[in-house]
Amino acid sequence: MSTKLKFWYNDIDKEKKGDKMEEYKVTIRDEEEMIELAQNIESEKFENMVICLNGDLGSGKTVFAKAFAHAMGIDEISSPTFSIIKEYNGELPLYHMDVYRVENNVENLGLSEYFEKNGVTIIEWADMIKEYLPKERLDIKIKVTGENTRLVILKPYGDKYTSICESVV
Repeated sequence: MSTKLKFWYNDIDKEKKGDKMEEYKVTIRDEEEMIELAQNIESEKFENMVICLNGDLGSGKTVFAKAFAHAMGIDEISSPTFSIIKEYNGELPLYHMDVYRVENNVENLGLSEYFEKNGVTIIEWADMIKEYLPKERLDIKIKVTGENTRLVILKPYGDKYTSICESVV
């Protein structure tokens, strides 16, 4: 599917530190814009891509994950809250993780194996397992700013992820 959508962001703020971009902030006005953001990022996907989603309950993490999956040709996904990891087949394999309830069992999950299985890994509540995340990844923090509005903060770790942010924002 991977066609880039024309996206009208309400507000964009790029913060630089030296020559490197530290983070990209985008104001999202509704669920449709969140879906478009996910689809735009999906259009730049690559093997072993890791996306870490963080935000309060109801902020839009699962909306983002479902939209990304749909853009990959995966029609039905559900939050993996009780199974922790769900695997899907699309243009690339998709590994959708919800680590909210993981607690002390992180070592037993074999997370690093998923990061190298030539697919895309999306992790909800990724802040809970920060020490186990790969060095190169895209962190996405979603903050609720109103009933339908969200502040989405994209923080790339690595050149590939910086290129994605530059391309979609």
